Amino acid sequence: MDRAALLGLARLCALWAALLVLFPYGAQGNWMWLGIASFGVPEKLGCANLPLNSRQKELCKRKPYLLPSIREGARLGIQECRSQFRHERWNCMITAAATTAPMGASPLFGYELSSGTKETAFIYAVMAAGLVHSVTRSCSAGNMTECSCDTTLQNGGSASEGWHWGGCSDDVQYGMWFSRKFLDFPIRNTTGKENKVLLAMNLHNNEAGRQAVAKLMSVDCRCHGVSGSCAVKTCWKTMSSFEKIGHLLKDKYENSIQISDKIKRKMRRREKDQRKIPVHKDDLLYVNKSPNYCVEDKKLGIPGTQGRECNRTSEGADGCNLLCCGRGYNTHVVRHVERCECKFVWCCYVRCRRCESMTDVHTCK
Repeated sequence: MDRAALLGLARLCALWAALLVLFPYGAQGNWMWLGIASFGVPEKLGCANLPLNSRQKELCKRKPYLLPSIREGARLGIQECRSQFRHERWNCMITAAATTAPMGASPLFGYELSSGTKETAFIYAVMAAGLVHSVTRSCSAGNMTECSCDTTLQNGGSASEGWHWGGCSDDVQYGMWFSRKFLDFPIRNTTGKENKVLLAMNLHNNEAGRQAVAKLMSVDCRCHGVSGSCAVKTCWKTMSSFEKIGHLLKDKYENSIQISDKIKRKMRRREKDQRKIPVHKDDLLYVNKSPNYCVEDKKLGIPGTQGRECNRTSEGADGCNLLCCGRGYNTHVVRHVERCECKFVWCCYVRCRRCESMTDVHTCK
């Protein structure tokens, strides 16, 4: 790296450090920035210069080999959030300020990260789940010395049923342990009633995300025997795809529970007539109702849905009626030109026709 590049990197690090001193509480969600960082940049900067809180920096320094997994976990969470909400009014969009400001200087998800809404609940759950998933995958791949496959399942099984544990089961318990250690900030270290309620909510939703990964663990088996008779099977536990975990968390989001803004011994439902119904650790919780996200609000960083593409024939969230909030939509024709009817000609090139098509595109007014 040349001298100019080193000087620029040093200035950037100094700016990030100053911002974290000025806004220490906001650092709780700043680790999410690693998910949009260019490949290799976090490793070059090192733990001390990343937008992490003091506990996260200390853990990162002790386990620097986990930094690629942390970055991948953040990337997984962001990608899945955007995928699950891509057709909805709130589409898990990263704020414009977040992509132009120095790393960690502006909240990645803007208003939603601290609003205490259902969207906040989903963000914290999916990001915690992403961290569990990536760290556990890294363990199973043999990329770390202190964790590998789940050794608790070795030498077990059922001889009478013709199967035994073998292969490499994903050690999800290590991934969950690291996610708790890295993300969960002690409530006693915060001041102010509102901060404590939001932090308790975020901690609960972190755990709900982790529980989603554990709940969807599945068993895969391989047959052994003469001519594929499957006389004996070797089985191992594996995590589901992160897309499947994202679908489960989206379902939890749709059925999330509003809780009281007063914390006593434990969190309670907001509605008094429902307080006898227990809150489970895999439920998503929120404190404040969500805005409708229909109209732009620059103060809160809500872009609104004007200009968003919608589906004229859909009755779902992506339909023009719901997505455009009843304002109507504009229709314009888009011309597509592409190669088609390609054939291989001996010898040796491909000949194609040039095909044109016209498509109606609908955008919200």
